[in-house]
Amino acid sequence: MSLDVQALRSEFPILSREVHGKPLVYLDNAATTQKPQVVIDALVNYYSQSNSNVHRGAHFLSDEATRLYEDARTVVANFINASAREEVIWTSGTTESINIVSKGMAQRLQAGDEVVVTELEHHANLVTWQQACKLSGATLHVAPIDDNGTLNREAFSELLNKRTVFVAMPHVSNALGTVNPVVDLIRQVRTHAPAALVLIDGAQGIAHGNVDVQAIDCDFYVFSGHKLFGPTGVGVLWGKQAVLEDWPVWLTGGEMIASVSYQDATWGALPNRLEAGTPNIAGVIGLAAAVRWFQQLDVHAVQAHEKALLERAVELGDGVEGLRLVGNAKEKIGVYSFILEGSHPADVGFLLDRQGIAIRTGDHCAQPLMQRLNVPGTARASFSIYNTLDEVEQLFVGLKKAQMMLA
Repeated sequence: MSLDVQALRSEFPILSREVHGKPLVYLDNAATTQKPQVVIDALVNYYSQSNSNVHRGAHFLSDEATRLYEDARTVVANFINASAREEVIWTSGTTESINIVSKGMAQRLQAGDEVVVTELEHHANLVTWQQACKLSGATLHVAPIDDNGTLNREAFSELLNKRTVFVAMPHVSNALGTVNPVVDLIRQVRTHAPAALVLIDGAQGIAHGNVDVQAIDCDFYVFSGHKLFGPTGVGVLWGKQAVLEDWPVWLTGGEMIASVSYQDATWGALPNRLEAGTPNIAGVIGLAAAVRWFQQLDVHAVQAHEKALLERAVELGDGVEGLRLVGNAKEKIGVYSFILEGSHPADVGFLLDRQGIAIRTGDHCAQPLMQRLNVPGTARASFSIYNTLDEVEQLFVGLKKAQMMLA
């Protein structure tokens, strides 16, 4: 089964607009995905029909909002194959999800403990653990990659031992598109560091299908709604129930309390104990709409289409003199990071923008990775399900024009 890309595109209002007098070619999907009308409608419907706080009201609107909000938890739990809906914790996004875990872990770490991350990390999954180790006296180890952006699995395995208490890694690199073999890597962790907990940063992995947290066997999987065609400001911390039930709380306040006096407080059961304050109710409902929409697609067709887009980009890039692809792992998603000889990535991005082509430039919140690859940053085109082969062609036509202007 193949994707009807033109039909898909018609569901995204923004894709029909112009930028600088040119049809928009949106190739910045690793930063955020565009939203289908069904998600926009879900947000409007909530605010125009069901707007109320959840869990606390004794009236019709509150009951309705609570039902929509909690139904969304079930939708997401089923989507990632959680063993219980209570394992799904709402957050503001991947960064907050990781921070909830790292702040809790920082209370448990001590001198002599070891934490392992990789050279592929986004700052959100590096700085958090760096700071947790600095506060606790634990040691941070960084598993290396090769020049193609592939994790060195042997070196990763050698870092694991009985002192390893935590491992954090991306499912997919946001800067290079490298897909980590997380199932195999976690098997190594279970063998060499059986007491260690594992967190997978799924910000880039969630929108590409087949995320099964039970099959992956991680302890935490985190992602943001806006990378999955959903709203900004909402995300998910999934964790195994046995781990989350006594995880140290980070935020305190309303909703997460079981009982409180002037002298002390006790925390509620999952998921409430990790969800303090009024949540992003509309965002949660919008995320559920995005998940339902995405689940209607054939995941194999989605993956085949994105693979075709990337393969065409690599083919066309090989024909551009002075263009160097950065990150060429055997297993990767539709992220095409590159350097154009004699030009700064920011200049390339500016000139493409004037042609209506949206990409991202810079270090992609991965400064240590850029240093490892000996580049100041890259220009990055990232593809999604609504992109077309014609748009890939337009990217390289635009690059050649930019090259001439920069010469």
